[in-house]
Amino acid sequence: MGDQISTQHPAVGIHFSVGLSALGNTAEQIKQALTSQQNTLSLVSGFIPEKQVWVGAYQQPLIETIPDFLVDVDSRNLRFALTALSSIETAIRDYTAQFDRKRLAIILGTSTSGIADNEKVLKQYFVNQADVEVQHCKQEMGSLAKALQMYLGWEGPAYTISTACSSSAKAMAAGQRLINAGLADAVLVGGVDTLCQLTLNGFNSLESLSNGLCQPCGAQRDGINIGEAAGLFLLSKETAPVMLMAAGESMDAWHISAPHPEGKGAAEAMQKALDMAGVTASDIGYLNMHGTATPQNDAMEIKAVHTVFQSYDVPISSTKHKTGHCLGAAGAIETVICQQVLADQSWLPLHHSGNIDPKLDEQNYVLDAMLQQPIHYVMSNSFAFGGSNISLIFGTKLK
Repeated sequence: MGDQISTQHPAVGIHFSVGLSALGNTAEQIKQALTSQQNTLSLVSGFIPEKQVWVGAYQQPLIETIPDFLVDVDSRNLRFALTALSSIETAIRDYTAQFDRKRLAIILGTSTSGIADNEKVLKQYFVNQADVEVQHCKQEMGSLAKALQMYLGWEGPAYTISTACSSSAKAMAAGQRLINAGLADAVLVGGVDTLCQLTLNGFNSLESLSNGLCQPCGAQRDGINIGEAAGLFLLSKETAPVMLMAAGESMDAWHISAPHPEGKGAAEAMQKALDMAGVTASDIGYLNMHGTATPQNDAMEIKAVHTVFQSYDVPISSTKHKTGHCLGAAGAIETVICQQVLADQSWLPLHHSGNIDPKLDEQNYVLDAMLQQPIHYVMSNSFAFGGSNISLIFGTKLK
């Protein structure tokens, strides 16, 4: 076992991790996708009536069987989670064998849960008023964490956070707090969201879907691409090569779906993360933007970056043109990206290659993937409906 972190420092170690998305399912696939101009999104039909749409779909097969005790909550979302878990399950079980099961917790984020599996049944019910039984339990938000708790046989706290696009980043922060409060020895955190008609039609009704591939901060940006992802991490107080240093959170309460136009809440979250980590803005070697490619979000985020980083030219990029916006799992898959950047120390994720909005172009967008010098800290932003903001900082060393 490695050194124990000082109880005076909030950082926790990220010991085992996995990320499944349109980028692929291995570290090498993630690097290749994010350092090249290859398109990783898919043009699909069937989600929105009479319309094709670009999505970030996971292309690999999911597990085909699940334990009998999970049948009632079986869904593609759960199978996505179990598929991700399977690649680190043995390592997690070996590592956590040293702890009391009552000290092992699970906190996950999602916004869709298993609703995709009920959409056809609900259509039958509402169109035909048929005597159809809808299995509500599979789409309950809490079912994801409870199902994985049953699967692993753990007995500590287990709950799901659903704050739209900040869900899984908030799950990371909640896991860190649980450990630092002395309520758990290890916490499985992350998020899972899968493609479904509900979210695609919802964003379409808001006129927020891009007609093509999204272009964060682009001159011609016209909205988002929806994606799906599963990202899982085991946290503990023990040091690890990459640490979750800090989380800064804020709430705009400005508008039900629009961020504060001046980015006040976003800037507050970033500054709180810096303060908690005990680092300065100039210590951040890379910033993974929320970067959805909607006009309002990108404009306010760049204002927030300018407020926090001032004259420091921090390298920034959005990776959503490669993953799609994975909603409740966005923070999780972007944590995987940040973790890999810190572990490899050789590359940064490319921003899209299109023209940047002239009003937003005075930034150090990553246009060359080669990392010129070692970096020790990176920041990842997640901003959600209602102004639910969070910034995470990851590091390779304690400050």
